[in-house]
Amino acid sequence: MSQTFILTLSCPDRVGLVASLARLMEEHGCFIVTSRTFGDPQTNRFFARLVFSPPGNGGSLDAVKAAMAPLAAEIEADWQIRSSDEKLRTLLLVSKSDHCANTLLYAARRHELPIEITGIVSNHDSLKPAFAHWGLPWFHVPVTAASKPDAEALLYSIIEETRSELVVLARYMQVLSEEACRRLEGRVINIHHSFLPGFKGAQPYHQAHARGVKVIGATAHYVTADLDEGPIITQATETIDHTFTPEDMVETGRHIEGIALLRAVKAHAEHRIFLNSGRTVVFAR
Repeated sequence: MSQTFILTLSCPDRVGLVASLARLMEEHGCFIVTSRTFGDPQTNRFFARLVFSPPGNGGSLDAVKAAMAPLAAEIEADWQIRSSDEKLRTLLLVSKSDHCANTLLYAARRHELPIEITGIVSNHDSLKPAFAHWGLPWFHVPVTAASKPDAEALLYSIIEETRSELVVLARYMQVLSEEACRRLEGRVINIHHSFLPGFKGAQPYHQAHARGVKVIGATAHYVTADLDEGPIITQATETIDHTFTPEDMVETGRHIEGIALLRAVKAHAEHRIFLNSGRTVVFAR
């Protein structure tokens, strides 16, 4: 199969946007493999993701980009073109639980997830032996209330040195500062161990058990300064009943968390997510 490229675009909605993109592709000999578009009447924003094959008939990708520039200026669009083969450089952050990180590591190794994991950062050293067989750089960055500014400064330097484009909080049990959330906006994904952010703090599954919930789940979202309330990317759920103990719920929750986080990271790495006024537009493949 020939190499393909991904065009992502968002702009104010208006008549003729789909036709304009299709016409540009046709004029430069590009074959559109898949096309996903959405116009949100509430925000009046238009979103598009086109996967297309390289230009034919002597054309070039540079010519496509050159033609996109004036069109984007005319329609006030944010846009990018990337190779479908490009893997997103991704840094994992963990604390004392390894299940979410291992889900991502295994999927990446099997080429089911288009990411290149650049290293693992942890505020504890207890998981270092468990991750040693992956052969990845390990960064121990202890965090206390007093050392948090210095710890985040070190985290920034690790992100820069590893050239990481995405940071995944794979059950990293530290709250990023408001400054860190702003600085890394749209580049940090977290997994929250609740279908809806109703059970916060310690022992969420025990809280859910005490309330007699019948559905448990997990929510993957972008990190913002509002704790666990950033734009939701994916959610996964499982029906339970009165026979489930808190321990049963924790075990089931681990599997759900891995699934939800995997789906969110995959959607981000495949450039299928658009931020839309506090929410997300997530296209199918």
